[in-house]
Amino acid sequence: MRNLDKYKGIIPAFYACYDGEGNISPERVRALTEYFIRKGVKGIYVNGSSGECIYQSVEDRKVVLENVMEAAAGKLTVIAHVACNNTKDSRELAAHAQKLGVDAIACIPPIYFHLPEYAIAEYWNDISDAAPDTDFIIYNIPQLAGVALTQSLFAKMRENPRVIGVKNSSMPVQDIQMFKQAGGEDYIIFNGPDEQFISGRVIGAEGGIGGTYGVMPELFLKMNELVEAGDLKKASEIQYQANAVIYKMCAAHGNMYAVIKEILRINEGLDIGGVRRPLTDLINEDMPIVEEAARMIREAKAGIC
Repeated sequence: MRNLDKYKGIIPAFYACYDGEGNISPERVRALTEYFIRKGVKGIYVNGSSGECIYQSVEDRKVVLENVMEAAAGKLTVIAHVACNNTKDSRELAAHAQKLGVDAIACIPPIYFHLPEYAIAEYWNDISDAAPDTDFIIYNIPQLAGVALTQSLFAKMRENPRVIGVKNSSMPVQDIQMFKQAGGEDYIIFNGPDEQFISGRVIGAEGGIGGTYGVMPELFLKMNELVEAGDLKKASEIQYQANAVIYKMCAAHGNMYAVIKEILRINEGLDIGGVRRPLTDLINEDMPIVEEAARMIREAKAGIC
């Protein structure tokens, strides 16, 4: 049985960090990494959806990961999402991630063309082969990738000894139970949808990777603690508070990550820039929404102290 403890717990998805011209800011990447260390999370998931990877170059993503690893200095579990929409670039990022010493790499399936399952398995295994000494995590997000991880594809991928689990961001909580039941204790399943964190944990997920964890890590850390203690009533109350914040952040004209980054400025004094187009920036009318969401987070944090 493999030791998967380093993956169990709260793993925020890392946000893209830009300078004033919209380029990757190494200084802000390091500052965000140090912020997560201070917050006491288990690890970070780098260059995924929250990191705006779909809008970044291979070189951008290398710079981000290099600075994360420098700042993390072994204090965080680091999972690097390395998937690009072609195998060549993905393998380059996988090899680079292994060279830097990440704990695991992760991949969505190829998007746009709907490939058969054997082609998706070949894509993932080709990427894994480029990082032969590194754990591999399947990222299942069918609502965005356009293809779902099936039980048959998961079974095929379990033939690869480097595959250790699934970041499951499909909406049915039942999928977590099905993947956990199929993989058993040798595989870890991460809850993806933040709005159902405790539901995913109860049905079988042993950790969580989420895009909103970073703006309110205290709430998810507390939920995880309460789930471990069996206090689901209190955990549910905090889940409702976190969900209310998420719904508020999604109500803005600007992209949710633009909202999150402004909240980090307000609540944490942390400036990591804006978002990269075609993601939409905040407009003036968004500011009451942003300020209300920031206040909701402060109040929720005060309530669990």
